[in-house]
Amino acid sequence: MSDPTRPISSDATLSPPGHEMTEGEKRALEIVEAAETGGRKLFGWQALLVTLLAVAWCLYQMYATQVGNVDTVTLRATHLGFAFALAYLVFPFRKTPGHPQTRVPWVDWILGIGATLTAAYLIRQYPDIANIQGGVLTTPDVWVGSAMIVLLLLTAWRTIGIAMPVVAIVFITYALTGPKGLIHGDLGPQLQLHAGATWPQVVGQLFANTEGIFGTGLGVSAQIVFLFVLFGAVFDKLGAGDWFMNVAQGLLGGFRGGPAKASVLSSALNGIISGSAISNVVTGGNITIGTMKRVGYSAEKAGAIEVASSSNGQLMPPVMGAAAFIMAQNLNIDYRALIAAAAIPAFLCYGALLVVTHIEALKLGLKGLPRNELPRVRKTLLSGWYYLIPLGYLLGTLTMNPEATPERIALYTVYMMLVMMVMQEIWLARRSGRSAGQGALDGLRKIVEAFEGAARSMVGIAVATGAAGIIVGIVTITGLGFGLADIVESVSAVFTNPFLKMLVVLFMAQLIALILGMGLPTTANYILMSALIVPIIVKVAGFDTGNPAQLLPAHMFVFYFGIMADSTPPVALAAFAAAAISGGNPVATGIQAFQYELRTALLAYMMFFNPQLLLIQDGRLGGVPVGDAIFMVVFAFIGLVAFSAATLRFLHRKTNPVQMLLLLVASFILIIPTNILYNLGALALIAAVYFWQRAGSRTEPPTPLPSAA
Repeated sequence: MSDPTRPISSDATLSPPGHEMTEGEKRALEIVEAAETGGRKLFGWQALLVTLLAVAWCLYQMYATQVGNVDTVTLRATHLGFAFALAYLVFPFRKTPGHPQTRVPWVDWILGIGATLTAAYLIRQYPDIANIQGGVLTTPDVWVGSAMIVLLLLTAWRTIGIAMPVVAIVFITYALTGPKGLIHGDLGPQLQLHAGATWPQVVGQLFANTEGIFGTGLGVSAQIVFLFVLFGAVFDKLGAGDWFMNVAQGLLGGFRGGPAKASVLSSALNGIISGSAISNVVTGGNITIGTMKRVGYSAEKAGAIEVASSSNGQLMPPVMGAAAFIMAQNLNIDYRALIAAAAIPAFLCYGALLVVTHIEALKLGLKGLPRNELPRVRKTLLSGWYYLIPLGYLLGTLTMNPEATPERIALYTVYMMLVMMVMQEIWLARRSGRSAGQGALDGLRKIVEAFEGAARSMVGIAVATGAAGIIVGIVTITGLGFGLADIVESVSAVFTNPFLKMLVVLFMAQLIALILGMGLPTTANYILMSALIVPIIVKVAGFDTGNPAQLLPAHMFVFYFGIMADSTPPVALAAFAAAAISGGNPVATGIQAFQYELRTALLAYMMFFNPQLLLIQDGRLGGVPVGDAIFMVVFAFIGLVAFSAATLRFLHRKTNPVQMLLLLVASFILIIPTNILYNLGALALIAAVYFWQRAGSRTEPPTPLPSAA
């Protein structure tokens, strides 16, 4: 996470040198720390212990990636063990904003040590469980496994909220008591009961099996996600986040509603290296929200634009909020193919958000910031061009070198940036008249800070993926997914039209994703949705479960709605962080952000019904000709623009109900832009609304513009 006290530009007035955080910015930072990196403010030896554990975790993950032969269970258990230790040190059970705890209570010491020891026990005992005991647990194994399950749920409660533990407990209860759901019998769907699993069976599935806590989710977190989070933390500490912001402000800040457009561009750039919506709100919002308010956006609209643009950062390859790595594993496809498929929808989403900010600026009659108050583009680009070296290496090697694994590429990029960090600080020290040794020490201090920030950010991801493994493990042991699929299929059977049936199933899936997402991080939400809901979508759609290209649209659909949940009231932590900076109402900010995010919902449906947007054709990835891809992108973008204009009720001017309906019809037609006649008809509807409004604006007196105060 960037240091919010750093000025955006030394030669601009957006945030002058010596800028101090406002009370709102401090509250927003507290929200981020409480939600993502722990809210405790420790001192002395306790703070030193946290730093040592964080650095040790980073070094271990780098070592494991470098050697590449660490046993699977050992890597995953060690990963979770570090997360346990840090969680109980830095995440208090009760968070009191403005009054952070300054010491670790004795209860947390006991729980943290106990949780860490359960992971250590598995590392020591797993070879015997697998090779000598034949997978059968002894009594001590059951006791330790039971303790891990309980402590993992307690850890999840304090780090990511109560939703995941509650869902997990419901699933465990289901496994123990027996209701299996609807299955087909001779008389059609009927309720059947199974005998239920015993507690040792449940513990064996969750604790000593790679289909439970230590399953794919935690494995991807340990093997790949950590290295990319570390890359983002080091890259940001190097100064790239501030540079992105300066570039965005210099390029777009002077246009109509420019600060909002700059917010969108900087969030898109930051999304390449960071998948955290809340921290993106704070690192960018402490500049963009103030400048948006300055040109005339209300506090709620300014905060909502920052929330929408920061949340969508999770759509940007190559990180995609860590879900991209898990999705690639679930689909058993090459990670490079996945990020290539996700690129076009991500750019469409941000392009449409730029249109949203422009429409809002038109509605409010806003202008941009004066050019003399913006960073100079040429000077800004030259001042940080070297940030593109590690980013270019990462993206270039990911796309051009099929032999290298993503985690190894991220590791080598981190090595490169560590050297750059020290060299940069030495150069800055010599420039200010200090010695090279002092500069090298500054570089090492920043490296330690980056390592600690990365480790703290990984606690929630590791715990979330481990806790999600409980639910996935229960689904596996009980066959629950088949019962849910039958229930949904029975409900949707009311509709005989296949398209309507599919729409009903997708609508139900989106509601579940939004509801779960209110209390779950995006990655955990995706893991649950991919285990519970994607199989239902696949079954109703009749997709080939052995063809990843057919399955990808369903996975992307639930992923997109999981991201929308970040800005969905009443939880919407990103909206609370933005409101703390803007001074606006957090619920109103969340509602406004959700309205801006509606275009993301339409895009999710576009991807599902038109998989060519994911570069899928004839049942295979990457088979779309360039001409067809351009055709699809253009009409999809026009559809998103029409939809945004309809939901914001403004195109050239405010729309009346008939005009809004025509725009909605046009956007829905363009969900599946395959028939040229339908496409032309949709364009005709949009053009009709535009010229209708143009004609009305010439015959009616102008409406006074609202005050920009």
